Amino acid sequence: MNSRLHRYLVGGMLLSVWLTNAYGQEKPLFKMRQQMASGTAASADKSGKPVVASNDFKKMKLTGDFISEGVAVADLNKDGKLDIVAGYYWFEAPNWKRHELAPSRVFDPRKEYSNSFLNLGMDVNQDGWDDVVIVDFPGKPGFWFENNQNKPGEWQKHMLADSLGIANESPGFIDINGDGRLDILCGDKAKKQIVWLQAPEKPGETAWKRFAMSAENVPGTEIFSHGIGYGDVNKDGIKDVVVREGWFEGTADKKAANWVFHPANLGEPCSHMQVLDVNGDGKNDVVSASAHALGIWWHEQIIDETGKLNFKTHLMSNTTAQTHASIMADLNDDGRADYITGKRFLAHHGRDPGDSDPAILLWFEFTPGKEPFYKEHVIDTDSGAGLNIVVQDMNGDKKPDIVIANKNGVFLFENKIKK
Repeated sequence: MNSRLHRYLVGGMLLSVWLTNAYGQEKPLFKMRQQMASGTAASADKSGKPVVASNDFKKMKLTGDFISEGVAVADLNKDGKLDIVAGYYWFEAPNWKRHELAPSRVFDPRKEYSNSFLNLGMDVNQDGWDDVVIVDFPGKPGFWFENNQNKPGEWQKHMLADSLGIANESPGFIDINGDGRLDILCGDKAKKQIVWLQAPEKPGETAWKRFAMSAENVPGTEIFSHGIGYGDVNKDGIKDVVVREGWFEGTADKKAANWVFHPANLGEPCSHMQVLDVNGDGKNDVVSASAHALGIWWHEQIIDETGKLNFKTHLMSNTTAQTHASIMADLNDDGRADYITGKRFLAHHGRDPGDSDPAILLWFEFTPGKEPFYKEHVIDTDSGAGLNIVVQDMNGDKKPDIVIANKNGVFLFENKIKK
């Protein structure tokens, strides 16, 4: 065989292998995109069943403008009704008239990010008026807008914790110290440390305090790290911090900066990680969803071949990609918290596989003791989720509703699930 023919044959074989691997990796997303383009959104599983939204939620679109990927609810004007916040804007209940907290603008979803990635509504300084907390682009400092108490003009802006750069793309709004007020669990950009930012304790205070849990230079603390959660992994009665590279074992002192890191396999880059016993075996597992690829998983807690606590990953769903936010809430009133997540539409402006596919919002009810231990429900196929999701009773019917904001706009889903 001459050298030129040999090179052609080898090159052809390598090209064939590359195309096979590439197609194998892209096939689920390609199938989903192909069927969605024809007007029939389809899941990427072997059943090929179409993705059809249930009638369990009433959808309300407040705006189609891209103004924020964070969302919050709060009674900003003290009229007894919960308003919806999306970045620098708020929508007044019940007619959802749009107001501005501070000068801002509408962003182009295919070219730029917003100035608001996660939002939280709470009375920060405890003056009786709800304020708005905003987490900006990963690595930037967070801040909060002080309620102007129905007076005209721009709301006063305060920085969080000496302008600490908030690392990890999925910081959590969690009551770390059990005082009934939400704090912020995140990474410290400068020190690469797992920290929590404590909301002001006393009325009139405006400063958030930084407390470290881990040593410096630990996993899960880079600007674009994906995935963080809080729960009792080892069932010792003390909550731990999970990141996708492992978990930090909690101690009674949440300000000690000495939580020991245990390496473990908790899957791919993901959104907020949830700690719960999925299969009912008495051990807490972890649920995560892919931030920029395809997949939703539960990671079963096991004892590995070395005798150490580790996790075995199980695929729950490949219905949609880019599931960049999640939250737990009991949607169907069965006494068990459910898992809500959704696609971050145009997460990277359409550059990722499946980035611009229809934006699906979905939830999972868990069935411990009954395989496969969960049941998937599709809420909507043209909304998705942003960087955080809010679940709250918005209309006073004692059912938790869902609020989201992303590049698709701002949406309210009223819960109509029947027992």
